[in-house]
Amino acid sequence: MVRTGSRKSGVKRVYTVYESRHVVCCELIADTSHLLPPSSLSRLARQWLLEDSPQLDWAGTVVGERPVGATLLLKSPGVLAGSPFAQAVFREAGCRFRWLRRNGEDLEPVCTVACVWGPARALLLAERAALNVLAWASGVATSCRSAQELARSLGCSGRLAGTRKTSPGFRLVGKHAMAVGGVETHRYGLGNLLMLKDNHLVVVGDIAKAVREARMIASVCNKIEVESRSLEEARQAALAGAGIVMLDNFTPQGVQEAARALRKEFPRLLIEASGGITQENLPLYLSPHVYVISLGSFTQQLTALDFSMKVLPELGSEPESGSSPAPDPSLGPSDFSF
Repeated sequence: MVRTGSRKSGVKRVYTVYESRHVVCCELIADTSHLLPPSSLSRLARQWLLEDSPQLDWAGTVVGERPVGATLLLKSPGVLAGSPFAQAVFREAGCRFRWLRRNGEDLEPVCTVACVWGPARALLLAERAALNVLAWASGVATSCRSAQELARSLGCSGRLAGTRKTSPGFRLVGKHAMAVGGVETHRYGLGNLLMLKDNHLVVVGDIAKAVREARMIASVCNKIEVESRSLEEARQAALAGAGIVMLDNFTPQGVQEAARALRKEFPRLLIEASGGITQENLPLYLSPHVYVISLGSFTQQLTALDFSMKVLPELGSEPESGSSPAPDPSLGPSDFSF
Protein backbone atom coordinates (compact mmCIF):
# COMPACT_ATOMS: atom_id res chain seq x y z
CA MET A 1 0.00 0.00 0.00
CA VAL A 2 1.27 3.49 -0.79
CA ARG A 3 0.17 6.59 1.04
CA THR A 4 1.23 10.11 0.16
CA GLY A 5 1.02 13.22 2.24
CA SER A 6 2.42 16.71 2.26
CA ARG A 7 3.94 18.94 4.86
CA LYS A 8 3.14 22.64 5.15
CA SER A 9 6.24 23.25 3.05
CA GLY A 10 4.53 21.45 0.19
CA VAL A 11 7.10 18.64 0.05
CA LYS A 12 5.42 15.42 -1.02
CA ARG A 13 6.19 12.37 1.07
CA VAL A 14 5.92 8.81 -0.21
CA TYR A 15 5.09 6.17 2.36
CA THR A 16 5.66 2.47 1.87
CA VAL A 17 3.47 0.24 3.97
CA TYR A 18 4.48 -3.39 4.46
CA GLU A 19 1.57 -5.57 5.49
CA SER A 20 1.53 -9.12 6.83
CA ARG A 21 -0.89 -11.08 8.97
CA HIS A 22 0.53 -9.66 12.17
CA VAL A 23 2.56 -6.56 11.32
CA VAL A 24 1.96 -3.29 9.55
CA CYS A 25 5.12 -1.19 9.13
CA CYS A 26 5.39 2.25 7.55
CA GLU A 27 8.54 4.06 6.47
CA LEU A 28 9.41 7.19 4.55
CA ILE A 29 11.62 6.93 1.48
CA ALA A 30 12.80 10.37 0.38
CA ASP A 31 15.54 9.71 -2.16
CA THR A 32 15.85 6.67 -4.40
CA SER A 33 19.65 6.98 -4.46
CA HIS A 34 19.60 5.84 -0.82
CA LEU A 35 18.46 2.43 -2.03
CA LEU A 36 21.88 1.78 -3.55
CA PRO A 37 24.79 0.31 -1.54
CA PRO A 38 27.95 2.38 -2.21
CA SER A 39 30.01 -0.81 -2.47
CA SER A 40 27.78 -2.07 -5.29
CA LEU A 41 28.07 1.22 -7.15
CA SER A 42 31.87 1.11 -6.91
CA ARG A 43 31.99 -2.54 -8.02
CA LEU A 44 29.82 -1.91 -11.07
CA ALA A 45 31.76 1.23 -12.02
CA ARG A 46 35.04 -0.69 -11.93
CA GLN A 47 33.56 -3.49 -14.05
CA TRP A 48 32.24 -1.10 -16.70
CA LEU A 49 35.50 0.83 -16.92
CA LEU A 50 37.48 -2.40 -17.21
CA GLU A 51 35.12 -3.66 -19.93
CA ASP A 52 35.74 -0.55 -22.04
CA SER A 53 39.49 -0.35 -21.45
CA PRO A 54 40.93 -3.76 -20.49
CA GLN A 55 44.30 -3.14 -22.13
CA LEU A 56 45.83 -0.01 -23.69
CA ASP A 57 44.12 3.37 -24.10
CA TRP A 58 45.89 4.71 -27.17
CA ALA A 59 43.85 7.91 -27.48
CA GLY A 60 44.41 8.62 -23.81
CA THR A 61 48.08 9.26 -24.50
CA VAL A 62 47.12 12.00 -26.94
CA VAL A 63 45.11 14.10 -24.47
CA GLY A 64 47.09 13.25 -21.33
CA GLU A 65 46.36 14.65 -17.88
CA ARG A 66 45.49 18.23 -18.78
CA PRO A 67 42.48 19.44 -16.70
CA VAL A 68 39.24 19.89 -18.64
CA GLY A 69 35.52 20.31 -18.05
CA ALA A 70 32.54 18.85 -19.90
CA THR A 71 28.76 18.87 -19.89
CA LEU A 72 26.43 15.87 -20.10
CA LEU A 73 23.54 16.55 -22.47
CA LEU A 74 20.16 14.83 -22.77
CA LYS A 75 19.06 15.00 -26.41
CA SER A 76 15.72 13.14 -26.30
CA PRO A 77 12.67 13.60 -24.05
CA GLY A 78 12.19 11.39 -21.01
CA VAL A 79 12.78 10.70 -17.34
CA LEU A 80 16.31 11.08 -16.01
CA ALA A 81 17.56 7.94 -14.24
CA GLY A 82 20.86 6.22 -13.58
CA SER A 83 22.64 9.29 -12.23
CA PRO A 84 24.05 7.50 -9.13
CA PHE A 85 25.67 4.92 -11.42
CA ALA A 86 27.10 7.50 -13.82
CA GLN A 87 28.36 9.44 -10.83
CA ALA A 88 30.11 6.32 -9.52
CA VAL A 89 31.82 5.83 -12.89
CA PHE A 90 33.22 9.35 -12.95
CA ARG A 91 34.26 9.11 -9.31
CA GLU A 92 36.06 5.81 -9.97
CA ALA A 93 37.95 7.50 -12.81
CA GLY A 94 39.00 10.34 -10.50
CA CYS A 95 36.65 13.02 -11.82
CA ARG A 96 34.49 15.58 -10.03
CA PHE A 97 30.92 16.41 -11.00
CA ARG A 98 27.87 18.57 -10.35
CA TRP A 99 24.36 17.40 -11.23
CA LEU A 100 22.10 20.13 -12.60
CA ARG A 101 19.05 17.86 -12.88
CA ARG A 102 17.74 15.28 -10.45
CA ASN A 103 16.91 11.63 -10.84
CA GLY A 104 13.22 11.29 -11.71
CA GLU A 105 12.81 14.61 -13.50
CA ASP A 106 10.83 14.54 -16.73
CA LEU A 107 12.98 16.52 -19.15
CA GLU A 108 12.83 17.94 -22.67
CA PRO A 109 15.84 18.18 -25.02
CA VAL A 110 18.36 19.61 -25.33
CA CYS A 111 19.02 19.68 -21.59
CA THR A 112 22.29 19.93 -19.67
CA VAL A 113 22.02 17.42 -16.83
CA ALA A 114 25.50 17.64 -15.31
CA CYS A 115 28.97 19.16 -15.46
CA VAL A 116 32.10 17.06 -14.99
CA TRP A 117 35.74 18.02 -14.39
CA GLY A 118 38.96 16.04 -14.33
CA PRO A 119 42.08 15.00 -16.21
CA ALA A 120 41.24 14.74 -19.92
CA ARG A 121 42.33 11.11 -20.12
CA ALA A 122 40.15 10.12 -17.14
CA LEU A 123 37.13 12.09 -18.33
CA LEU A 124 37.20 10.43 -21.74
CA LEU A 125 37.82 7.02 -20.21
CA ALA A 126 34.61 7.32 -18.15
CA GLU A 127 32.52 8.90 -20.92
CA ARG A 128 31.04 5.85 -22.66
CA ALA A 129 30.28 3.80 -19.54
CA ALA A 130 28.54 6.76 -17.87
CA LEU A 131 26.50 7.64 -20.97
CA ASN A 132 25.50 4.00 -21.52
CA VAL A 133 24.07 3.60 -18.04
CA LEU A 134 22.27 6.95 -18.23
CA ALA A 135 20.73 6.08 -21.60
CA TRP A 136 19.52 2.62 -20.60
CA ALA A 137 18.31 3.52 -17.10
CA SER A 138 16.50 6.61 -18.35
CA GLY A 139 14.83 4.53 -21.05
CA VAL A 140 13.55 2.09 -18.42
CA ALA A 141 12.33 4.88 -16.14
CA THR A 142 10.60 6.66 -19.03
CA SER A 143 8.80 3.47 -20.07
CA CYS A 144 7.73 2.81 -16.48
CA ARG A 145 6.52 6.37 -15.92
CA SER A 146 4.51 6.34 -19.14
CA ALA A 147 2.79 3.04 -18.31
CA GLN A 148 2.09 4.12 -14.74
CA GLU A 149 0.48 7.37 -15.89
CA LEU A 150 -1.62 5.46 -18.43
CA ALA A 151 -2.84 2.99 -15.81
CA ARG A 152 -3.72 5.75 -13.35
CA SER A 153 -5.56 7.73 -16.03
CA LEU A 154 -7.76 4.66 -16.57
CA GLY A 155 -8.57 4.41 -12.86
CA CYS A 156 -6.33 1.43 -12.10
CA SER A 157 -5.96 0.85 -8.34
CA GLY A 158 -3.50 -2.02 -8.71
CA ARG A 159 0.24 -1.89 -9.23
CA LEU A 160 2.51 -2.21 -12.22
CA ALA A 161 5.79 -4.07 -11.78
CA GLY A 162 8.91 -4.99 -13.67
CA THR A 163 10.47 -8.44 -13.91
CA ARG A 164 13.88 -10.14 -13.74
CA LYS A 165 14.17 -9.85 -17.54
CA THR A 166 17.05 -7.40 -17.34
CA SER A 167 20.28 -7.15 -19.32
CA PRO A 168 23.06 -9.30 -17.80
CA GLY A 169 25.02 -7.25 -15.27
CA PHE A 170 22.39 -4.50 -15.27
CA ARG A 171 19.95 -5.97 -12.73
CA LEU A 172 20.61 -3.30 -10.07
CA VAL A 173 20.44 -0.53 -12.67
CA GLY A 174 17.15 -1.84 -14.03
CA LYS A 175 15.49 -2.28 -10.65
CA HIS A 176 16.57 1.18 -9.53
CA ALA A 177 15.27 2.70 -12.77
CA MET A 178 11.91 1.00 -12.17
CA ALA A 179 11.73 2.66 -8.76
CA VAL A 180 12.59 6.03 -10.29
CA GLY A 181 9.88 5.48 -12.91
CA GLY A 182 7.32 4.80 -10.19
CA VAL A 183 6.52 1.10 -10.61
CA GLU A 184 7.09 -1.91 -8.39
CA THR A 185 10.52 -3.48 -8.66
CA HIS A 186 9.08 -6.97 -8.03
CA ARG A 187 11.67 -9.47 -6.79
CA TYR A 188 15.32 -8.64 -7.30
CA GLY A 189 16.44 -12.26 -7.52
CA LEU A 190 15.53 -15.82 -6.67
CA GLY A 191 15.95 -15.22 -2.94
CA ASN A 192 13.39 -12.43 -2.63
CA LEU A 193 10.23 -14.40 -3.28
CA LEU A 194 9.62 -18.14 -3.38
CA MET A 195 8.11 -18.39 -6.84
CA LEU A 196 7.22 -21.75 -8.34
CA LYS A 197 7.27 -21.35 -12.10
CA ASP A 198 6.04 -23.77 -14.74
CA ASN A 199 9.32 -25.71 -14.92
CA HIS A 200 9.44 -26.15 -11.14
CA LEU A 201 5.94 -27.62 -11.29
CA VAL A 202 6.88 -29.92 -14.17
CA VAL A 203 9.80 -31.31 -12.15
CA VAL A 204 7.68 -31.88 -9.01
CA GLY A 205 4.69 -33.10 -10.98
CA ASP A 206 2.00 -31.81 -8.63
CA ILE A 207 1.05 -28.23 -7.68
CA ALA A 208 -0.22 -29.05 -4.19
CA LYS A 209 2.90 -31.08 -3.38
CA ALA A 210 5.18 -28.31 -4.66
CA VAL A 211 3.42 -25.72 -2.51
CA ARG A 212 3.52 -27.97 0.58
CA GLU A 213 7.26 -28.49 0.18
CA ALA A 214 7.77 -24.78 -0.38
CA ARG A 215 5.88 -23.95 2.81
CA MET A 216 8.13 -26.31 4.77
CA ILE A 217 11.27 -24.39 3.83
CA ALA A 218 9.97 -20.85 3.27
CA SER A 219 11.12 -18.11 5.63
CA VAL A 220 8.49 -16.26 7.62
CA CYS A 221 9.33 -13.28 5.40
CA ASN A 222 8.83 -15.20 2.14
CA LYS A 223 5.55 -15.23 0.29
CA ILE A 224 4.91 -18.19 -2.01
CA GLU A 225 3.80 -17.44 -5.55
CA VAL A 226 2.73 -20.03 -8.11
CA GLU A 227 2.72 -19.50 -11.85
CA SER A 228 -0.57 -20.78 -13.26
CA ARG A 229 -1.57 -21.51 -16.83
CA SER A 230 -5.28 -21.98 -16.13
CA LEU A 231 -7.95 -21.10 -13.58
CA GLU A 232 -7.87 -24.66 -12.27
CA GLU A 233 -4.10 -24.51 -11.65
CA ALA A 234 -4.57 -21.19 -9.85
CA ARG A 235 -7.28 -22.74 -7.64
CA GLN A 236 -5.04 -25.70 -6.80
CA ALA A 237 -2.26 -23.33 -5.79
CA ALA A 238 -4.55 -21.22 -3.62
CA LEU A 239 -6.08 -24.28 -1.94
CA ALA A 240 -2.57 -25.56 -1.17
CA GLY A 241 -1.69 -22.32 0.61
CA ALA A 242 0.03 -20.09 -1.97
CA GLY A 243 -0.18 -16.42 -1.08
CA ILE A 244 0.09 -15.20 -4.68
CA VAL A 245 -0.94 -16.74 -7.97
CA MET A 246 0.32 -15.53 -11.31
CA LEU A 247 -2.05 -15.75 -14.26
CA ASP A 248 0.62 -16.37 -16.88
CA ASN A 249 0.04 -15.80 -20.60
CA PHE A 250 -3.73 -15.52 -20.21
CA THR A 251 -5.75 -13.59 -22.75
CA PRO A 252 -7.15 -10.28 -21.49
CA GLN A 253 -10.61 -11.84 -21.18
CA GLY A 254 -9.10 -14.86 -19.46
CA VAL A 255 -7.43 -12.64 -16.87
CA GLN A 256 -10.68 -10.80 -16.19
CA GLU A 257 -12.70 -13.99 -15.74
CA ALA A 258 -10.10 -15.92 -13.73
CA ALA A 259 -9.30 -12.99 -11.44
CA ARG A 260 -12.97 -12.39 -10.72
CA ALA A 261 -13.55 -16.08 -9.88
CA LEU A 262 -10.45 -16.34 -7.69
CA ARG A 263 -11.22 -13.16 -5.77
CA LYS A 264 -14.70 -14.45 -5.02
CA GLU A 265 -13.43 -17.81 -3.74
CA PHE A 266 -10.20 -16.58 -2.09
CA PRO A 267 -10.72 -12.97 -0.93
CA ARG A 268 -7.20 -12.66 0.62
CA LEU A 269 -5.36 -14.13 -2.36
CA LEU A 270 -3.02 -11.78 -4.25
CA ILE A 271 -3.39 -12.08 -8.01
CA GLU A 272 -0.72 -11.17 -10.55
CA ALA A 273 -1.13 -11.02 -14.31
CA SER A 274 1.92 -11.47 -16.51
CA GLY A 275 3.09 -12.71 -19.89
CA GLY A 276 2.69 -10.93 -23.20
CA ILE A 277 1.58 -7.66 -21.59
CA THR A 278 2.91 -4.45 -23.12
CA GLN A 279 2.04 -0.79 -22.74
CA GLU A 280 -0.05 -1.07 -25.91
CA ASN A 281 -2.35 -3.82 -24.61
CA LEU A 282 -2.10 -2.93 -20.92
CA PRO A 283 -5.58 -1.33 -20.73
CA LEU A 284 -7.14 -4.68 -21.66
CA TYR A 285 -5.58 -6.36 -18.61
CA LEU A 286 -6.54 -3.78 -15.98
CA SER A 287 -8.90 -5.28 -13.43
CA PRO A 288 -10.03 -4.38 -9.90
CA HIS A 289 -9.33 -8.01 -8.97
CA VAL A 290 -5.67 -8.02 -10.10
CA TYR A 291 -3.17 -6.88 -7.46
CA VAL A 292 -0.20 -6.42 -9.76
CA ILE A 293 0.53 -6.55 -13.49
CA SER A 294 4.16 -7.28 -14.39
CA LEU A 295 5.70 -6.24 -17.69
CA GLY A 296 8.98 -7.55 -19.03
CA SER A 297 8.72 -4.89 -21.73
CA PHE A 298 9.97 -2.26 -19.26
CA THR A 299 13.47 -3.67 -19.66
CA GLN A 300 13.19 -5.57 -22.94
CA GLN A 301 11.33 -3.23 -25.28
CA LEU A 302 12.50 0.16 -24.04
CA THR A 303 13.88 2.96 -26.16
CA ALA A 304 17.14 4.21 -24.69
CA LEU A 305 17.43 7.96 -24.29
CA ASP A 306 20.12 9.88 -26.17
CA PHE A 307 22.93 11.36 -24.05
CA SER A 308 26.25 12.89 -25.07
CA MET A 309 29.25 14.51 -23.41
CA LYS A 310 30.82 17.72 -24.74
CA VAL A 311 34.19 19.01 -23.55
CA LEU A 312 34.00 22.78 -23.11
CA PRO A 313 37.20 24.74 -22.39
CA GLU A 314 35.20 27.63 -20.91
CA LEU A 315 34.04 25.42 -18.02
CA GLY A 316 37.47 25.64 -16.46
CA SER A 317 39.32 22.89 -14.66
CA GLU A 318 37.37 22.53 -11.37
CA PRO A 319 33.82 22.97 -10.03
CA GLU A 320 33.25 25.98 -7.84
CA SER A 321 32.10 23.94 -4.85
CA GLY A 322 30.41 20.67 -3.95
CA SER A 323 29.59 17.75 -6.18
CA SER A 324 25.83 17.64 -6.54
CA PRO A 325 22.64 19.46 -5.52
CA ALA A 326 20.68 18.40 -2.47
CA PRO A 327 18.34 15.45 -3.07
CA ASP A 328 14.71 16.20 -3.81
CA PRO A 329 12.57 14.63 -1.04
CA SER A 330 9.60 14.34 -3.38
CA LEU A 331 11.38 11.77 -5.55
CA GLY A 332 10.83 8.24 -4.31
CA PRO A 333 9.61 4.78 -5.32
CA SER A 334 5.96 3.82 -5.13
CA ASP A 335 6.18 0.63 -3.12
CA PHE A 336 8.64 -2.14 -2.33
CA SER A 337 6.38 -4.44 -0.33
CA PHE A 338 5.70 -6.97 -3.08
